[in-house]
Amino acid sequence: MADVEQKTVRETVRTRWTQEVLPSLSGLVEIPALSPAFDADWVNSGHLRAAVEHVRDWITSRAIPGAELEIVQLEGRTPVLLVDIPATPGAEDKGTVLLYGHLDKQPPVGGWAEGLDPWKPVVRDGRLYGRGAADDGYSGYAAMTALEAVDAAGGSHARSVILLEAAEESGSPDLPAYMTHLSDRLGAVSLVVCLDAGGNDYDRLWLVNSLRGMLHINVTVRVLDSAQHSGSASGIVPSSFRILRRLIERIEDSETGEIKLGSLNVEIPAERRAQIQATADLSPGAVKTMFPLAAGTKPVVDDDLELLLNNTWRPTLSVIGASGFPEPANAGNVLRDATTLTLSFRLPPTADAAAAMAELKQALTTDVPYAAQVELGEPQAENGWNAPEEAPWLSDVLKRVGDEVFGAPHASTGMGGSIPFMGLLGVLYPAAQFVVTGALGPDSNIHVPNEWLHLEQAQRVTESVAYILDAHARS
Repeated sequence: MADVEQKTVRETVRTRWTQEVLPSLSGLVEIPALSPAFDADWVNSGHLRAAVEHVRDWITSRAIPGAELEIVQLEGRTPVLLVDIPATPGAEDKGTVLLYGHLDKQPPVGGWAEGLDPWKPVVRDGRLYGRGAADDGYSGYAAMTALEAVDAAGGSHARSVILLEAAEESGSPDLPAYMTHLSDRLGAVSLVVCLDAGGNDYDRLWLVNSLRGMLHINVTVRVLDSAQHSGSASGIVPSSFRILRRLIERIEDSETGEIKLGSLNVEIPAERRAQIQATADLSPGAVKTMFPLAAGTKPVVDDDLELLLNNTWRPTLSVIGASGFPEPANAGNVLRDATTLTLSFRLPPTADAAAAMAELKQALTTDVPYAAQVELGEPQAENGWNAPEEAPWLSDVLKRVGDEVFGAPHASTGMGGSIPFMGLLGVLYPAAQFVVTGALGPDSNIHVPNEWLHLEQAQRVTESVAYILDAHARS
């Protein structure tokens, strides 16, 4: 883009964000659109549908020539918002750009700071607070604004489809069905832009080059038909908690956190290791201060590179739920009949999630101590994603973005979380280029109290997407 066009892109993005995006995005924050995993009655509550309609109405008000909007909803599945925008003249043969985001949200979670609330949008010090503002409500607005900025600056873009789903926080269980249903309409996807990510700071554009997969399962160990007095039964009846501890020890080394199962581990590619080392070198020691460790608590290891590898290319286990325990104030001297834990594993990007789940189930149910009953429930297995090799046109425009939008080179990093849709798209569109980026930072508080969106970073990311769309159309 020429200098005047650069100015137009920036002015368009900034004006739209300030005057038009922020008011509507604030309204989206107010909708308690919990993902189906957290709202079993989502159909009747209507919040997911309301969120989709809210964004649809805003995009409709943009009056983009030739744009077609539709809420697609298959029987028994969450709705999807589809926005189809035709290519600018001369870019009709560049395939389809798929711009992805999601509108469902994590639970509100208690403990928000004074004056903040999950369903109350608050702008403070350049931040928009509220559940779903950053993860991932802003994405549809950013995608649409980037396309408007390209048009305003006289640039080009291929046919672009914005796809906003409503079940990502539940693992995107409906997306495979929608991708099959919409495959003919999407056509040949040549570029995927995902705005549900971010990086380690707000000084540059961050590209995510890998995402971890995930396993999720509830494990119940049952030893009694009914709970018994601990004085009478202990020492005779084995503890369900102790048995569960022993089963988990088969899977995870309690000393180091290392996962012992072979299917959950992979060889780390040399290219990714080098990129992660470069990320560590950008801010030595920063990874150790990214999170609010309790006083005196230390990270898992002292080495920056090892910490980042742990978070991106090695499997980890988090126990994220428990059942069968009374609150301490109500805890009597009882040998409980059963213990349930929810196990959440993050898998390396190239691990086979199905094979990992099979090995996990075998480890939990084979030769169980004391022949106790083991029940497994709600298993979920999702593959990760590893980015394809970067095309020359994308490398060139990323350098331009670094120079002209951020004043700092872009950086690439792995992301410790999961976006199941990316793995699916990687299989469906192996020839496509992927730009997985976003405005999230290490302190954006997604999934926890005080979630916030860095408004300046969101605008810079929107500018960057405009440049990328134009470069793709001209490639």
